[in-house]
Amino acid sequence: MNPQISSGCPVIKIEGETLPEVWEKSLLECWEKGIQVRTEYDKPGDPPSRDCTIIMEVISPFKEPRLHRAIPAGLADLEIYRQEVLLGVHDDWIKPEEGKWEYTYHERLFDYKVSHNSQSINQIDLIVDKLSKIPYSRRAQATTWKCWLDPGFYDAPCLQRLWMRIFGDNLQLNVHLRSNDAFKAAFMNMFVFTELQKMVAEKTSQKTGKEIKVGKYVHIADSYHIYGSYYQDFQGFLDTLKKRSFKERTWSTSFAEPFFEEGRKRLEREKEQRKR
Repeated sequence: MNPQISSGCPVIKIEGETLPEVWEKSLLECWEKGIQVRTEYDKPGDPPSRDCTIIMEVISPFKEPRLHRAIPAGLADLEIYRQEVLLGVHDDWIKPEEGKWEYTYHERLFDYKVSHNSQSINQIDLIVDKLSKIPYSRRAQATTWKCWLDPGFYDAPCLQRLWMRIFGDNLQLNVHLRSNDAFKAAFMNMFVFTELQKMVAEKTSQKTGKEIKVGKYVHIADSYHIYGSYYQDFQGFLDTLKKRSFKERTWSTSFAEPFFEEGRKRLEREKEQRKR
């Protein structure tokens, strides 16, 4: 047995000011220090993934620049994903009996259904209520996992739990994932989860009449991995780090806004098509 694997996953801690800064650091650390281990999604001939357990601390998640140019999807797609998680624009795609989606994060967080009585629970509202009454509570959390369903799903939820607490007038969010595709998913996850953090801060502010700001963001993944099938693409990312400055590798949200608007227009067109 490979002695590196038998010793278990390395645990890596990253911290920095902004989302793209921390994400870049996390990829480099995973690539350089992660163990090589196979996954359930490997195809014949794929190299093993690079894998680690990671804790990422972003001190100022809304400080610019907020976007990294190496995200795998376009900026319009990022806006669509934001609306999927925060607004549930694609919850109607949940139809596993038809071979479609088995869940969405929005459905699990805002409309969690308990199988035995079909009760629907808005966990985000519960977080807002709890923090509005007891801002220092350690019980303001939301979970996604359904032990009676998810172990049998092909794409079981990666996100497991959100934990929030207010320190002073700053709302901290800790996100826990069982598995996280470091190169092709993590940044989009981080961006959208901080948007959810902002939503909760705003809702809590409205409920209490006291301004609650977005505090630090902590992203914890048990398996933070770069798939072997991505190695060629990832090499291109490494080359870019050598050739471009950090400014040239990032975008501000003001730059991205026209592309976000295109994402919103795509959703509107999709909505109109569904009505026909």
